[in-house]
Amino acid sequence: MTVLEQPGAYRPTPPPAWQPRVDAAPLLPDAEPYRLLGTDAAADIDPALLTRLYGELVRGRRYNTQATALTRQGRLAVYPSSTGQEACQVAAGLVLREQDWLFPSYRDTLAAVVRGLDPVHALTLLRGDWHSGYDPRDHRVAPLCTPLATQLPHAVGLAHAARLKGDDVVALALVGDGGTSEGDFHEALNFAAVWRAPVVFLIQNNGFAISVPLAKQTAAPSLAHKAVGYGMPGRLVDGNDAVAVHQVLGEAVRRARAGGGPTLVEAVTYRLEAHTNADDATRYRSDAEVEAWRAHDPITLLEEAMRDRGLLDDQAVQAARDAAERMAADLRTRMHQDPALDPMDLFEDVYAEKTGQLREQADALRAELAAEEGER
Repeated sequence: MTVLEQPGAYRPTPPPAWQPRVDAAPLLPDAEPYRLLGTDAAADIDPALLTRLYGELVRGRRYNTQATALTRQGRLAVYPSSTGQEACQVAAGLVLREQDWLFPSYRDTLAAVVRGLDPVHALTLLRGDWHSGYDPRDHRVAPLCTPLATQLPHAVGLAHAARLKGDDVVALALVGDGGTSEGDFHEALNFAAVWRAPVVFLIQNNGFAISVPLAKQTAAPSLAHKAVGYGMPGRLVDGNDAVAVHQVLGEAVRRARAGGGPTLVEAVTYRLEAHTNADDATRYRSDAEVEAWRAHDPITLLEEAMRDRGLLDDQAVQAARDAAERMAADLRTRMHQDPALDPMDLFEDVYAEKTGQLREQADALRAELAAEEGER
């Protein structure tokens, strides 16, 4: 006999299957991506924010071109450029407080740099060097994630743990449109919504999962609509409007920090470069399509808006470019220095305390290296 079969047992009556648990209307995204630049509301945007965003966008574009050049020179094994998507990257790097965490994908090195990570350290993993290239705790930036969407459950777990401990922490997790087809994406959203974890998901919808267009991944009205199925708000934003992305992400972060739970943000943008240096994008998209998106370049959009308000002139534009060039020169110089590699680093930072098997392997390698040195 089960508990419910016992005489006098409480038997809750389930609600009808059709009855919604929450009102879906407030969770639905706008029909069109939210924009600020070019609208009347743009006149009220803080000039200091515009200046900061513009400087970071210019620096980000130069960072992308320099990293791509380093790949061609053999200094990086691979580089997934975020050229064209800099507005998403910059906004993500700026909206968080010091104690918050950023969970990037492999394409989000620029967001980590804007967050404060050394550009060389942000690229270390992509050149095949030491672990993730940096200590995640120092900058509250999780290791770059090359498997699709696996960083999302990690972000939810950290955010949920912080909430249980009473820590004032929000996690911002970045993912591409291709990552939304992975099981980790759905598991993370469901976990986050059920537990009201203080986490924000940013989908950078750049149109393609390598060569697979979005239309072959989903039949949903938008990726932001997926939020409703998990009981969280979905926001749709123009991913090339840096101010709009910053505002939407900022609102989502504040909502999460106040206990309102997670938000799913879809930023509609475009990858102007190939998926990586190993990809031939001409095989699956036309030059005309790329050029159409160049006309919607995030730097151009912001520059025109600032010039219209008298907040930017040729001298300020050149100053931003000069600062970006100094960053690129420093990056180039340091990346051309061959790193000093120690094979014993293989056994560091794997566990807080080395296991017996790791110690045995380390001893075996140490003996092998000593033998090689003795033969010279």
